[in-house]
Parts: sequence; C-alpha cells; structure tokens
Amino acid sequence: MGDISTFDKKKRKRKAGCAICGKPMVTEFRPFCSDRCKTIDLGRWLGGDYRLQSNEVPDEAELLDLARAMEERKER
Repeated sequence: MGDISTFDKKKRKRKAGCAICGKPMVTEFRPFCSDRCKTIDLGRWLGGDYRLQSNEVPDEAELLDLARAMEERKER
C-alpha cells in the first residue's frame, strides 16, 4: 500500500452535488442546486420518506393521531 504522503489530494477534492439531482450545488440553496430541489426534499421529509424503520409498537395516542390524519386525507 502506498504512503499517505504520496496521495494526490487533488483527486480527493470534489465539489458536492445537489442532494436531489446531483447537479452542482448553489450556495444560496445549499446543499441543493435550486429552490425546486429544496422543495422536493422538504416534501419527502414531510411525507415520511426519510423515516427510520423501528420495531417499537406505537402507543394508543400515536395510533389515534395516525387514524385522524388518514381520515383528514380522505376528506380532501
């Protein structure tokens, strides 16, 4: 294995891309490239796409909240 001092640091440095589409990141919308990608990510968070799986059993209050939310969605 090569010596770490001979590692070419230029190869390692890459600009980060947009977290949604991979295009070059824009400082104003960091870590995204546009307001559109920022909004897509927010929608994914609010929609529960970024949740972690768990083996925990929800308590009764959580189940009632979920049932209410599902009923409200049906009414829309």
